[in-house]
Amino acid sequence: MAEAHQAVGFQFTVRPDGIDLHLSREVLKHIYLSGVTSWRKRAIRFKNDILAGVYPASPSSWLFVVVAIMSSVYARIDPSMGMIDSIKATLPVRSFMTVQTQTWLSAVLFATALWLTLILLLRYTLKMLLSYHGWIFESHGKMSVSTRIWLSLVKMLSGRRPLLYSFQASLPRLPVPSVDDTIRRYLESVRPLLDDEQYTQMETVANEFKKDPAPKLQKFLKFKSWWAANYVSDWWEEYIYLRGRSPIMVNSNFYTMDLLYVTPTHRQAARAGNVVHAMLQYRRKLERGEHAPIKALGKVPMCSFQYERMFNTTRIPGIEKDLVQHLKDRKHLVVYHRGRFFKVWLYLGGRHLWPSELEMQFQRILNDTSAPQPGEMKLAALTAGNRIPWARARVKYFSEGVNKTSLEAIETASFFLTLDDEAHGYDAEKLRSLDLYAKSLLHGKCYDRWFDKSFTLVVYKNGKVGVNIEHSWADAPIMGHMWEYVLATDCFHLGYTEEGHSKGDINKGLMAPTKLQWDLPECQEIIEGSYRLAKEIADDVDFHGCLFDDFGKGLIKRCRTSPDAFIQLALQLAHFRDKEEFCLTYEASMTRMFREGRTETVRSCTCESAAFARAMEDPNMSERLDLFRKAAEKHQNLYRLAMTGSGIDRHLFCLYIVSKRLQIDSPFLKQVLSEPWRLSTSQTPQQQLNLIDLQKFPKYVGAGGGFGPVADDGYGVSYIIVGEDLITFHISSKFSSPETDSYRFGQNIRQAMLDIRALFQLKEKKNVGPELVQK
Repeated sequence: MAEAHQAVGFQFTVRPDGIDLHLSREVLKHIYLSGVTSWRKRAIRFKNDILAGVYPASPSSWLFVVVAIMSSVYARIDPSMGMIDSIKATLPVRSFMTVQTQTWLSAVLFATALWLTLILLLRYTLKMLLSYHGWIFESHGKMSVSTRIWLSLVKMLSGRRPLLYSFQASLPRLPVPSVDDTIRRYLESVRPLLDDEQYTQMETVANEFKKDPAPKLQKFLKFKSWWAANYVSDWWEEYIYLRGRSPIMVNSNFYTMDLLYVTPTHRQAARAGNVVHAMLQYRRKLERGEHAPIKALGKVPMCSFQYERMFNTTRIPGIEKDLVQHLKDRKHLVVYHRGRFFKVWLYLGGRHLWPSELEMQFQRILNDTSAPQPGEMKLAALTAGNRIPWARARVKYFSEGVNKTSLEAIETASFFLTLDDEAHGYDAEKLRSLDLYAKSLLHGKCYDRWFDKSFTLVVYKNGKVGVNIEHSWADAPIMGHMWEYVLATDCFHLGYTEEGHSKGDINKGLMAPTKLQWDLPECQEIIEGSYRLAKEIADDVDFHGCLFDDFGKGLIKRCRTSPDAFIQLALQLAHFRDKEEFCLTYEASMTRMFREGRTETVRSCTCESAAFARAMEDPNMSERLDLFRKAAEKHQNLYRLAMTGSGIDRHLFCLYIVSKRLQIDSPFLKQVLSEPWRLSTSQTPQQQLNLIDLQKFPKYVGAGGGFGPVADDGYGVSYIIVGEDLITFHISSKFSSPETDSYRFGQNIRQAMLDIRALFQLKEKKNVGPELVQK
């Protein structure tokens, strides 16, 4: 009852001689502190908006300009060339001021206008500098004089301590490639996949499209690129994600894992307490814009637009399309455990709950033995099934009463937390431990993750953690940035006691978690239908986690080649050995050097990579290494083109959207957009290498993350290059396809990596002799 008494600010008792009023000083204190914190947040946001609004200048520079102009006026020098006098003559309130006051006010107004003009000039100059991408095409380790001058100017205009959103207004717009370049590169990309007759036919269709209607579609796309912040991103979000009516579990959502070898504590509630508190710290810095902007290859700033919707965001189902709902200042999360949903407040008196307090709250949920309400156990399966039934059920059964209140608690929560009753994680002594861990994070039991939330934090009973992420609001590097911060903060800043508990005092007077109430008898059939569909999808997912530790980034760089190109060519060789053919290959690249940029496709299967793969299977071929270098150079050039806005797939996608809106039928675009990506790949980058010193703590390596297969008869491959000597592959396919096997493909990747390395070893032996190589 103590918690219930502290939940109200006052109590009163009716007595014969009047009303006895008892104020709770403690609760009123928390109300006061909460209000102070709220106003402090508003003040910080207002300040950050000003700092970002005047960037690359600073507010103090306004005072400098004003003082300079005022000093010149005092010295009877007119730097405005008569503009100050013109302003003075048009002041609407000059009759109420002295001549001297009019002069000073006019000078201040002129100084302010001059200051704003200088800001626009600096911002435009910085935007022009950031539009230069010649540096990215230069050889690694070699920088031209012009690039050095350019980089110096960028650093000079970037300021000393830019905030997360400081560069947003200075980032260039994503350019629209020419139709001729896009068609030429497209035909080049499909050449290794088609025989001569098929290629001639495709070439004819493409040239017909280039003549008509491509010019008309291109004009509309150009106009959009002038008008919109980014001509791709809004359509990409709407048509690729929000208009999809199939389940987002497995098909869209992705996951990221915990540290590979280290588990800081095996106490489930304690690990949850530390990780949630670290997330709240990250969110506070995010709201204040205190995170440093991420820079591409350490040189130029990237767009931070996607960070805004990380917390307090939910994908709301709709009949025709979904909606991404983003709110601010939500101070609770919803926890799922053994079929029950609990609401947990994250703040007390204007501050975050300490890790120890969060541990206590989560332990209360773990100790709760109440049974789920009818239909509550599998309720979240609605978010795992088809979107239309979920949208209709939401309107029919969740628009009033306790269902509406409880659903609002979930959809407005900061994020969703599952206290899982299973144990997962990598264990070298257990067969397929990494595979089962991946499948658990990707789909779980199909009803114990809220797949519509921006992310679901999963904490297992053995202390391992992971995240399932909804894809429409952002791409993997955004979530990866937060996850790197959380793991480093959890292990090296918050820490645990010797018994494995979270550190800090415990406030036993905290209000206990609130169990959400449901009335679901009429909805249970729809819930079961969604669950059966989701279970069928989940059971069909074949996963294999492959830890490649024979060598890593360090050795690949000593071979003077790009690690990403090395791995992509190994994937091409592995796929050729796996299926004895080549396929359309998708590698995700980012376009965040442009405003509101998201991703672009690198078509990794090229004529050069196909020639290399065939040569590797020909024992009589002696020029394999030369073919490898040509293929690697080609891949690197394609990756650079994609990063700098010259990719082809987003351009073709937008041309297709314009054609559909203009009701123009295009056989070429229809065929391009229907081609399956039978090999879909992505690299998970490490963005904050300074957070964990891997040389000092080599066991604190992340396991990366993955996603489900894109094609029914294809593979999904995600990989992360960790440190100098480890590459982790996450491979997915479908059991229902007789052509694929994730474990077999993993073994092919491993062998392909070793075979490519052998090419360089053979070259070394020829150059320096076998004795030095062995040494």
